[in-house]
Amino acid sequence: MANSPADRSVTVTRADERSRYEIHVDGALAGFTEYRDEASRIVFTHTEVDDAYQGQGLASALVEAAVSDAASRDLVIVPLCPYTARWLDRHEVSGARIERR
Repeated sequence: MANSPADRSVTVTRADERSRYEIHVDGALAGFTEYRDEASRIVFTHTEVDDAYQGQGLASALVEAAVSDAASRDLVIVPLCPYTARWLDRHEVSGARIERR
């Protein structure tokens, strides 16, 4: 049986050199959401979670952290990634400005 999220260390970091946010579980890379910068916009293009970590809510936690960080930096969020777009349809993020293309 897998450890519950409360039993694990889950962190999200922005890896600017790779143009993505990464989620780590107990230090292991579990997934990422890729982006590209466009002036005052951040365009989310792809989100992926390793099969070993599927079904644990990590994609949601990752996108929430990434979008919250972008909003805190006053960037316009452009969700080209289908997962990110669906997540934004279902959740509110304080201060987020969203541009649909």
